[in-house]
Amino acid sequence: MKIGELSRATGTNIETIRYYERIGLLPAPDRTAANYRSYGDAHRSRLSFVRHSRELGFTIDEIRSLLDLSDDPARDCGEADRIATRHLEQVEEKIAQLTLLRDELTRIVGRCRGGVAADCRVIEALGDHRHCENAH
Repeated sequence: MKIGELSRATGTNIETIRYYERIGLLPAPDRTAANYRSYGDAHRSRLSFVRHSRELGFTIDEIRSLLDLSDDPARDCGEADRIATRHLEQVEEKIAQLTLLRDELTRIVGRCRGGVAADCRVIEALGDHRHCENAH
């Protein structure tokens, strides 16, 4: 398939496909006699793996490591588990931080009683960090 077909089949922007090729996440495809890129099912599968990994928030380096493991099916999958576990811990930390931010913003918005900007509790709280209950 041509790059446009691969793009449509995987929902990936053409420039993103080319980028993944440049950085080695996606192997360079064969070329047709007319010098068009020619992708196969292996490209589609690998690109789907990369896209799904990116959607889950894995970094390029983490994906590269996971692909290296995937390319050697006889290897122990312990490293994949360590990568995923470390990523899960980072996600849980982000969730905790976002929860604190949500609670703080809820408190700030709850203090708003309308009126003019000079008396605005939202502006006051944002301008003076002492009004915050949580460190963020």
